[in-house]
Amino acid sequence: MNKTTAVAAVIEAFPEAPIVFTTGYTCRIARHLRDTPNHFYMVGSMGLAPSIAIGIALQTGQPAVVVDGDGSLMMNPVGLLVAGPIRDLPLLHVLLDDGVYDSTGGQPTPSAGVDFGAWARGSGFGETLRADDEDTLRMALARHTNVSTPVFLHCRVDADAGAPPPRVDADLADHADRLRRHVAGLVE
Repeated sequence: MNKTTAVAAVIEAFPEAPIVFTTGYTCRIARHLRDTPNHFYMVGSMGLAPSIAIGIALQTGQPAVVVDGDGSLMMNPVGLLVAGPIRDLPLLHVLLDDGVYDSTGGQPTPSAGVDFGAWARGSGFGETLRADDEDTLRMALARHTNVSTPVFLHCRVDADAGAPPPRVDADLADHADRLRRHVAGLVE
């Protein structure tokens, strides 16, 4: 399973829930596949996508999804430490682990030696899952579309072949307002 396939599966499973995509190729892929008001693309803020998704889940009480990367999570694991202890936090943390810092030149990350599920469990996540193929990923997503507690899903993916989609070029303030309006509609 490559990164685009995994991102597409998340988008299909969560057509309305807020999804925060980590910076780099992941947000570029997501925007290229389907640009909708429930999507938020991190631009230049590696390691902070979980923080935004946690805030959305806390504010709305509705499921929120973060699509993170291995390099991003290793840079800033604070999202796990914050989300794990909040037992009623409706958050699905999807980690796409391709073993490289894709958007900076494909340098290897040390993710092969990291047990991300153990990180999540140690942080308080009650449920951690692993998906190494598309079918397993789709089944896990289908079972967790209405999460009510923090769930961590580690997906081993292959880097995509070829050039990535273009950079996210939206006005960032407009982009944030678009998501804010979508989230406000969830709590009305």
